[in-house]
Amino acid sequence: MPRVLNIAHAGARSLAPENTVAAANKAQEVGADMWELDVAVTSDHELILFHDDSLARTTNAGAVFPNRAPWTFSTFALDEIRTLDAGSWFVETDPFGEIAAGRVSKAELVSYRGERVPTLREALLFTKKHHYRVNVELKPLPAPLESFAVVPPVLALIDQLGMAEDVVISSFNHAWLLQVEHEWPELTVESLIGWPRNKPLEWDNFHFKTYNASATRLELAQIHMLREKGLEINVYTVNGEQEMRRFIAAGVTGLFTDFPQRLAAILHEDEEQTDG
Repeated sequence: MPRVLNIAHAGARSLAPENTVAAANKAQEVGADMWELDVAVTSDHELILFHDDSLARTTNAGAVFPNRAPWTFSTFALDEIRTLDAGSWFVETDPFGEIAAGRVSKAELVSYRGERVPTLREALLFTKKHHYRVNVELKPLPAPLESFAVVPPVLALIDQLGMAEDVVISSFNHAWLLQVEHEWPELTVESLIGWPRNKPLEWDNFHFKTYNASATRLELAQIHMLREKGLEINVYTVNGEQEMRRFIAAGVTGLFTDFPQRLAAILHEDEEQTDG
């Protein structure tokens, strides 16, 4: 049976500030097969990494720009975003309890303070330099960039860096995926499904080869159905060890996780049992 892919959600975000080069570096260090990032666009149309619409949760935007609430990233220029600290919040909040558990070193905590929001170029260059792989998620953009054509600049950057074999494009916007398929058929795309939570899982008549589905919405019977069709199914976001083992046993091809270190240990254990 092929090895289940260990996909670090926004990097190893339990061990480092999410959507940063530090998180990507940590993901590779702890054994993830690839990392996942979220593409955002600044007011001057630069591609960066960011998840939330607001900069407030994972940067010090509120302190630096107190009069610009709600601090939507699409209303800030790249130069402004680059002044922000995107790492200290992680040190101060310990969002996954791994600092308290002693799994993040003091040297790492010091290095995270002052971490910057990376550009997509920087993230891809890190991936290329370290012979790694990355899942590039194209997210819906907030006002005033709802209609911004994000696919062309992302594809142009991947092409410029010669990274077609190192990159996967994923999105809940399946029209964007069809656009990628049309413009660059050789590039791997993966269909994200399961959001919003009140929306049925959309399989698109099984058009795509790979589906990335919500762990809370996916039934084991659906996994068997997809695998019987020769399709691949990755599941997000799986953090508990028992849940990881359940999905692995069901035949998934990959797991997105905030704890790639946990999944790496399970997969290593499974490999040792198979070899034995």
